[in-house]
Amino acid sequence: MKKTRYMKKTTKQIKNVPITKSLEKYILCVKDYPIKGVLFRDLTPILANSRIFTQVIDELYSRTANLKYDAILSPESRGFWFGLPLANKAQVSFVPVRKPNKLPRKVLSAKYTLEYGTNELQIHADALKPGARVLIVDDVIATGGTIKAIYDLVKQSKAKVVGVAALAILKALKGQEVIKKLGIKNKTWLIEF
Repeated sequence: MKKTRYMKKTTKQIKNVPITKSLEKYILCVKDYPIKGVLFRDLTPILANSRIFTQVIDELYSRTANLKYDAILSPESRGFWFGLPLANKAQVSFVPVRKPNKLPRKVLSAKYTLEYGTNELQIHADALKPGARVLIVDDVIATGGTIKAIYDLVKQSKAKVVGVAALAILKALKGQEVIKKLGIKNKTWLIEF
């Protein structure tokens, strides 16, 4: 495997540095993407290094394992990057939260607003059992619209959200306030911007 500049940096820097401090160096900022005025956080350098990515999943697991969740729900597509490996580590089910017309069976739907538009999310209607304990996992929390939509899907399923976890939060966009209004007490992210 060819080593990229991100892989070389990560291997040297991560040995004695707390994971939250070392991660910021591997998140690239892209101005005016996907639309003018948005500062996009590119997480792919983290994915390029298996060692740092494994440490991210391990850290998210250590911060959430006490919640005793039955399932992880993550939105496509970047939420899948963290939700699926975390579900595998926790040995719980993974429920993909998709955009419309991506799931083949009967679905539940919830509309939401994000920092640069509106959309809709769906899960299979039978994805969660009533009473299931759910952890919502995303890559970056911005306005909290995606979290609210997933929360609404969990409620429609008669299940319970026990926590939210993410790699990062954009505090200026106030997603943490949405999480608080939803009554979700257990929340964690590795980086705050």
